[in-house]
Amino acid sequence: MNINNKIFAKKSLGQNFIHDQNFLNDLSNLIVSKYNTNIIEIGPGTGSLTEYLIKKKFKNLFLIEKDHQLSGILGTKYKSNKNIRVYNKDALTFDLKNISKGDETIIVGNLPFNISSQLLVNWISQDSWPPFYTKMYLMFQKELGKRITSEINSKRYGKLSVLTQSRCNVKEVIEAPSKIFHPKPKVDGIVLEFTPIDTYTDVKMNNLNQVLKSAFENRRKKIKNSLSEYSMYFDNWEKEQNLRPENLDVEKYCFLAKNIE
Repeated sequence: MNINNKIFAKKSLGQNFIHDQNFLNDLSNLIVSKYNTNIIEIGPGTGSLTEYLIKKKFKNLFLIEKDHQLSGILGTKYKSNKNIRVYNKDALTFDLKNISKGDETIIVGNLPFNISSQLLVNWISQDSWPPFYTKMYLMFQKELGKRITSEINSKRYGKLSVLTQSRCNVKEVIEAPSKIFHPKPKVDGIVLEFTPIDTYTDVKMNNLNQVLKSAFENRRKKIKNSLSEYSMYFDNWEKEQNLRPENLDVEKYCFLAKNIE
């Protein structure tokens, strides 16, 4: 059954379906799984990537689809496979860890561009860390992806860069030209791989958010204006106060966050 011929993308849900089989094959080959791996696919849509995932090694494949019509079609299509379960849920509010307990878990998603950063922040802000998942492979607008992976001293380096890199090692996996999607978006995409780290497990995300909000609210300002209340935690404030927010690394921001009572 060719679902793609029966479905029209809903702009309200940010749907852009991947139709390029070469891209889907390449992406699937880059996703690493084992026989004891639970795979959670976010927004499977018409099931284009799902068709490649079911050929991989996995214990269970969970499909999280907000679109009621699509989740119904996918549920019917895979009802004979007891290792594939479809949830008609909103990934922004659905607690993924409740469906994959005690097993190696990876999250895969062609995320709607309009909520991709919200989803990412939700998944890296788990109170318990390291989290329930071991890897995430997620699609973003290319520009946003570049911001997430950006390093210190870059104009793209900002709040989301620090938040993400305090919790995960991040790398670019594969670029997604706009032509592989239907309908075709105005921008290209990129898939990033996230691997949780335990370097800063003692840092409370609320505190880190507080520091980063102060620092990057007006990123043109030097930190003598935005971070003066943390001056005692700098080795040489007289010199360092003239730095800008993008000149402080992840370790420094985490150190400042740890000193908030």
